[in-house]
Amino acid sequence: MSRRGVLALLALAELLGMSVWFSASALAPQLREAWSLSAAQAGWLTTAVQLGFVAGTASAVALVWGFAVVADSAQFSALVTELAPPHAVGTALTIQTSLGFLLTMASIQLVPRLVDGIGWRWAFVMLAAGPALGILAMRRLQRVRRARTPA
Repeated sequence: MSRRGVLALLALAELLGMSVWFSASALAPQLREAWSLSAAQAGWLTTAVQLGFVAGTASAVALVWGFAVVADSAQFSALVTELAPPHAVGTALTIQTSLGFLLTMASIQLVPRLVDGIGWRWAFVMLAAGPALGILAMRRLQRVRRARTPA
């Protein structure tokens, strides 16, 4: 799809999404008359539609996060359980989880400062270093495992 096509699709999605957001507000007078609603009831209807939109958006973000970001955690945990000595698996998993949360906390504090200092584009470039190092480490691990495995 061309760049203009993508932009047109995004614009259409925004238009349709926002039309749902304001539909209850726009139709409140007609709904009050048709359903014999008080002003307060019409206000609650509008609020319910808007809260549903917010809840739906939050749910969609949580699902995307769960599928795209958190999914790699199980893979790393499986590697730790395979590679750590049997007597140290619990400790290794604890260290991995703790370091993951520590890195998350550091990133949350660091990224706004990076954005202020070097702009959001370069902040994203800086964040790409983590996954890049992860890929290099996994490739190295793969080579080490192949070298240790008898042919």
